[in-house]
Amino acid sequence: MPKLMVNKKSYSVEGVLFDKDGTILEFISLWGYWSESLYRNYASKVLSVATDGVIDPISDLWGTVYDHAGHMIDYSRIGPLAMGSIGDLLAILAWQGYRLGLPWSESMRLARESKRLADAEMEQIRPVIPMPGVIDFLKQCHDHKVPIGIVTADETAEAEKHLQWLGIRQFFKVIVGNDLVEQGKPYPEMVYKACKELGLAPNQVVVIGDTNSDMQMGKSAGVAVTIGLMRKDEPQSNECWLKDANVTVSSYAELHLEESANEG
Repeated sequence: MPKLMVNKKSYSVEGVLFDKDGTILEFISLWGYWSESLYRNYASKVLSVATDGVIDPISDLWGTVYDHAGHMIDYSRIGPLAMGSIGDLLAILAWQGYRLGLPWSESMRLARESKRLADAEMEQIRPVIPMPGVIDFLKQCHDHKVPIGIVTADETAEAEKHLQWLGIRQFFKVIVGNDLVEQGKPYPEMVYKACKELGLAPNQVVVIGDTNSDMQMGKSAGVAVTIGLMRKDEPQSNECWLKDANVTVSSYAELHLEESANEG
């Protein structure tokens, strides 16, 4: 059985489950573009109907941070954009139209139409960038015959598409999106489902993610270890965002697989 070395500690591992955004893919390049497109389309549609009022700033709605030019430069790791499902984000938008006087059904219809337009823009741009070092680590897993999967708050079809855009879909044996479970993160159902498809028990796998909901999911499922991924430029005080992680790392360079001493 391969060993996963993390900060000089050794963990027996038979499978690895990754969060997708902020863990496999750079978060801001993907979700910054998508969320701005979604918000822009929705605001245009709603304010053309509900002319007496304003929609809250996108930063207030989703916990995002922008520079003076209006470009997303950071996001709250405990906010809706980082931790919520697509349904959560659409509901937050729909509430804006509802409080301006639109029927809930109409406001939600506009939110869904805005998502369709944002998705179409994404299809043209394909703004996916791998996290530093992740491709090498995926190759390590492949070389050591360690099966890996994705457990994401995104929709399964969208996750499949993003991985295909980057050309790494073939590495993953299973992808479990929020639409395939009754209860998403921080509940353990995604881990249970992924492990069942991998033919492994939860205590045989590692969960790697960038939010505490990933850590809570892994902890409640009883995985072997939960690994929180932080950026190098984040202050150490931000480890509180990953308070349920067994261990935190700043990059994939701190992770590597090796064969056990009694294996060839």
